[in-house]
Amino acid sequence: MPIRKTPLVTNHIYHIFNRGINRAPIFLDKRDYQRFIDIIDYCRFSDYPVKFSSFRSLKPQIKEEIKSTLKNKSVSFVAYCLMPNHFHFILRQEEDNGISSFMNRFLTSYTKFFNTKHKRTGPLFENRFKSVLVETDEQIKHLSRYIHLNPYSSGIIKDLKKLEQYTWSSLAEYLNSENESNICDLKQIVLSNFRNIEKFREFTFNHAEYQKKLEKIKHLLVQ
Repeated sequence: MPIRKTPLVTNHIYHIFNRGINRAPIFLDKRDYQRFIDIIDYCRFSDYPVKFSSFRSLKPQIKEEIKSTLKNKSVSFVAYCLMPNHFHFILRQEEDNGISSFMNRFLTSYTKFFNTKHKRTGPLFENRFKSVLVETDEQIKHLSRYIHLNPYSSGIIKDLKKLEQYTWSSLAEYLNSENESNICDLKQIVLSNFRNIEKFREFTFNHAEYQKKLEKIKHLLVQ
């Protein structure tokens, strides 16, 4: 992975995104999405004792024992959303070079899995992931809304009522505290801007149609 011209700073929050090379899909079925989630959940820690490929073949009890020992994080997640040919993360870097190390580990692992499963070779993602520093509460609030609405504004989810059921984003984590997947340990950074969960829900969903219109305009301009 090429060296970044502007270093990413520890304890700062970034919007990280990347897409498939030549805009090609990076997920072809549910198993691909789930493997991606499992890899980022594991690789966000820097002190894991075995590679993910070895970890996943272990017995469930041993897996739980290993996971209980993981303490040191390269990154912490604020929010995420996976789309057919790209992904969005909001991350806080927890140690020097944390984001770059995390991205290198999980992109390499997922690419090996995807290439083996789908009988392809070569790079899967664009050469360098994009990063944008998030500096204010207002920025992070609107950014979380933007990425959580992505499946609807892009047309993957046709019915806004079903957006909460989109499995491959952190929206369900935000709206349901009993959700089994809890990759995002920094949700409170966003939620602290709202009096309660319902206010967060209103803020997100009330903007959906406007964002969808903007997305259509963007595609028209590109064409």
